[in-house]
Amino acid sequence: MAVAHHTHTDSVSRLDGLWVCRLGTVPYRDALAIQADVQARRQADELPDTLLLLEHPPVYTRGRRAADGELGLGEDFYRSRGIEIVPTDRGGKVTYHGPGQLVGYPIMRVTDIGAHLRTMEAAIVAALAEDGIEARSRCDEGIDYTGVWIADRKIASIGVHVSRGVSTHGFAVNVTNNLTPFTWIVPCGLSDVTMTSIAQELGHEPAGGLDAFAERMAQCFCEAHDRHPLVVSPESVGVGAPDRRLVTIA
Repeated sequence: MAVAHHTHTDSVSRLDGLWVCRLGTVPYRDALAIQADVQARRQADELPDTLLLLEHPPVYTRGRRAADGELGLGEDFYRSRGIEIVPTDRGGKVTYHGPGQLVGYPIMRVTDIGAHLRTMEAAIVAALAEDGIEARSRCDEGIDYTGVWIADRKIASIGVHVSRGVSTHGFAVNVTNNLTPFTWIVPCGLSDVTMTSIAQELGHEPAGGLDAFAERMAQCFCEAHDRHPLVVSPESVGVGAPDRRLVTIA
């Protein structure tokens, strides 16, 4: 796929394009602020649809449908292990984010939330297929099964929020992250769920690690939306310099 590279000095002239921006590791609360700013600029048509790709330090996030029992060991237990707890306005219940997990926040115009979720699932399934992993959506089994699964194991979680026609939040794919923190909660409200990762399924880290998977994920996401990807710098979306290199889509 041929990709144009767009810098912060260029005018926003390709509103039919989809920006792809790698932000490195970003604390969750900071990412909320970044999303809010990019969302406001997208609502004002100052930016095109934008996919932010990043990682978070260890954090449990509580979606709008979260129940008290999903963090059953108590906040002191989690904080003593260096895991922050943050409420959020996304859909879904409690989940975990941490290093080695690829998080994607599509800040884009959405007219059909269901279609938005299904397209994200399809993009993740396609990206995993490139690593030889056969995954699927289980959307027909109910809202609690949103995300991407390998047999009965969950590898990717999805939760979104849409305001004034523009989405925030998005997806999280377990790539090489530690899965133990999932066992300390009721992930996604499913008491019997087993979480997995690309490394767990392959028995080794995927070729190129998280950076290479981020590249594949960005490409599959853009293809699923039939959009032309534009790789941009963090400065283009109003964020300072990243601590990782940007994704390059070939």
